[in-house]
Amino acid sequence: MAGSGLRAACGIVSAGLALGVAELVSVPVGAGSAPLAAIGATVVDHTPDGVREWAIDTFGTDDKMMLYLLMGVVALIVAALAGVVERTGRPIGSVVLGAFGIGAAWAALERPSANWTWALPSLVGVALAIVVLRWLIRRYEAAGAPMRGGAAAPDPLKATAAQDVRSQGDDARLSARGAAWPRVVKPDVAQVDRRHVMRGIVGVGVLAVAAGIAGRVLGASARSVAGERAAVRLPPPNVPVPPVDPAADLRIPGLTPYLTSNSDFYRIDTALTVPQVSKETWSLRIHGMVDREILLDYADLARRPSVERLVTLTCVSNPVGGDLIGNASWLGYRLDELIAEAGPHPDADMVLSRSADGFTAGSPLAALTDGRDALLAVGMNGEPLPVEHGYPARLVVPGLYGYVSATKWVTELEITRFDRAQAYWTRRGWSERGPIKTGTRIDTPRGAVRAGKVTIAGVAWAQHRGIDAVEVQIDNGPWQPARLAAEPSVDTWRQWSYDWDAPAGTHTVRARATDGTGTVQTAQVADVIPDGASGYPSRTIRVG
Repeated sequence: MAGSGLRAACGIVSAGLALGVAELVSVPVGAGSAPLAAIGATVVDHTPDGVREWAIDTFGTDDKMMLYLLMGVVALIVAALAGVVERTGRPIGSVVLGAFGIGAAWAALERPSANWTWALPSLVGVALAIVVLRWLIRRYEAAGAPMRGGAAAPDPLKATAAQDVRSQGDDARLSARGAAWPRVVKPDVAQVDRRHVMRGIVGVGVLAVAAGIAGRVLGASARSVAGERAAVRLPPPNVPVPPVDPAADLRIPGLTPYLTSNSDFYRIDTALTVPQVSKETWSLRIHGMVDREILLDYADLARRPSVERLVTLTCVSNPVGGDLIGNASWLGYRLDELIAEAGPHPDADMVLSRSADGFTAGSPLAALTDGRDALLAVGMNGEPLPVEHGYPARLVVPGLYGYVSATKWVTELEITRFDRAQAYWTRRGWSERGPIKTGTRIDTPRGAVRAGKVTIAGVAWAQHRGIDAVEVQIDNGPWQPARLAAEPSVDTWRQWSYDWDAPAGTHTVRARATDGTGTVQTAQVADVIPDGASGYPSRTIRVG
């Protein structure tokens, strides 16, 4: 391996050891205190909206994985650079690693639930990395690496070769006298020392990987609430959801099912590390502009009457025709009843909900108390909430985009005013109240189809208003009414289909919906920022 390659490898394995040891130290401290988790969360908080939406549009629910990959690539480059510039007498690479450690510690301390111990994983990890980097570079330079000023250290191989030349005459003379002397081939000392350096690099790399895996495994095991969740038995709802009318699901191939399974339900949130919140320590505090503060734990909820409702959730980042939307049956407790017990002040107009990881959402108080099925949910599709979807409790509010209502791992409801408080995304320029726009999506067909009868189908939504009609347009022709599936609830999406006698050629299909108030979906094209996308979904279909 070339000299700069060896130096880069020294930097990479040293930084890898820092990350691995930091993962181990973070086990008793907190998952968010590990360097990559802390830096990643800071990146998410400060990413420009346009970049964030591009990432969601490009990678969908894999956006967090891509962020981790990007951070890994950047860390690899920085670590390699640190190794290349490090010298025994000029520790520039150590300074680079130290700056990384301080930055990671600062990012950890900035997290909402952090205390001073959250700096320890980054600081301990980088301190060890600097020690190891210094040790590896000393071994490397002692093995015959170029010295300062461009002069090379003596090469034992060349010295041995020169000695052999000088001794050739002596050998010849000895041979002439009939003496047979064996030649001693001296080892290449530089190559032997370089192998020592490589062994050191490999050893540190193995330790780094082992520490990182151990930290992740131990941390996941120590903090995981998956076992607890599996043992939870949900209370039977006092008001169960009626059986879903079979006519609500048209069961057309390629059409999204009426109910979305938990495993297929979209997940968009700011949590790089999924919060692990135990129901034994969870509580919900209702406070602020109220007559009396309320504190509820999980056992308190179990003693209350529960309800089960069908509600479709939609992410504000869902583009026209996108899939950041899902429909589920939710079990929970009515938010209007919980808030009424606290006695909100007449001039309050906002509920600022706060998550265990510090995320906040600002919901209009009226939307949580106007009689709609706004829930503190604990169950999803007949199961306890999946951990990644908010276990043990989250908010579900029909008719509002998730960024202003669907707080997962919720721990606080602060009754306040929009002119006194701002939530996570509204501080970043998104609209305050986030009502869901009427929308539709074309699910099928995709790609090429044969000429003749073709079924076009999709879903339409206008939560808390319902869907009264869907129309389909072929190649700028007249709008034609689609057939609607049954509508079990105005708070869910509605399937639709249209039978088309498709002629050969390339065609453009569009769709639009009319909600329960008689308002037709707007044709005006708008980006997701600041209050949701709009426009007609369209699809190009090739008919052969």
